[in-house]
Amino acid sequence: MNKVHIWLRAETKPDEQRTALTPEGAEALIKAGFKVTIECSLQNIFQPQAYAKLDVAIVSQGSWVDAPKDAIILGLKELPEDSFPLIHQHIYFAHAFKEQSGWQTLLSRFKAGGGELFDLEYLVDEQQRRIAAFGYWAGFAGAALSVLAWTNQQEETPETLTDISAYQDKQQLLTDLEKALVACSNKPRVFVIGAKGRSGSGAVDLAKALSLEVIAWDLAETKKGGPFSEINQADIFVNCVLINQDLPPFITHELLNDTDRKLSVIADVSCDPYGSYNPLPIYSHCTTFKTPCLMLDDSNRLELIAIDHLPSLLPKESSEDYCQQLLHHLLTLTDKNQGVWPRALALFNEKTIAL
Repeated sequence: MNKVHIWLRAETKPDEQRTALTPEGAEALIKAGFKVTIECSLQNIFQPQAYAKLDVAIVSQGSWVDAPKDAIILGLKELPEDSFPLIHQHIYFAHAFKEQSGWQTLLSRFKAGGGELFDLEYLVDEQQRRIAAFGYWAGFAGAALSVLAWTNQQEETPETLTDISAYQDKQQLLTDLEKALVACSNKPRVFVIGAKGRSGSGAVDLAKALSLEVIAWDLAETKKGGPFSEINQADIFVNCVLINQDLPPFITHELLNDTDRKLSVIADVSCDPYGSYNPLPIYSHCTTFKTPCLMLDDSNRLELIAIDHLPSLLPKESSEDYCQQLLHHLLTLTDKNQGVWPRALALFNEKTIAL
């Protein structure tokens, strides 16, 4: 019987240092009888030499396109844009099943090549809960950047936050934030929606680590439906709600135009401006580490952070956490008729048929 072959492709999204497979995870797969191939990537928080110590094949970046057809291509973020048919089975966050921009083009490539997509977002258990998620670190990082943006606003000549780069670890990030807050005459009040979820708990933990006042809302508080005028009375709003259906918006342009608005920073951790389920219909594109803040209002300063790979701010911790969650399920790839794989494949087939 041939070994199951996992091929870790290099991430190409700018500033994406996370990985779906750490050296420790690769070692566990090898011990379980898997064949593992690792693409060289200086972008990966774990350098090639960390994998080279293991019984893996180290190959050049982007060579997955010529991988054996039975190789399962594992990644995190989007594939590089191209048009050639996709012949492999792929595991990654495709952002296609909510009919986001470009979804038809991507799924058509799978259809043309006979490949299959197991979308990481839709690897779920019997209760429809994701079996692995970066949510905690997304919330933690989103809240952290919102605090950093807020402290910048308190300066005598405030400048928009620019050129964010990854931190070595969580403690280095907290130290920088504490220094920035000490220079301010007061501290921000943080409003978190989705506070009991993975992302929300990360955002709340960040605020508590900095001794900030937190208003923590979840299902009970949002049951009445938005828009929520209460958000305007906080300094920072962090949205951590994963939406899979149309809901009344949490905030609107009309709400934000209120002259009594205190709110000056919004961090949309959920970050899905391209689909119809966006509860913050006040912006149309994501921001980046290079330009993290979108200015929504110059006169009564209001900035929005909408980075779709926030956990990359802490790539080491977030990768280790995610791989640990995912690994158990990767080990079941010896039989894709069990566990999370049949549900994920059925969804892919359903969406492909919808073309």
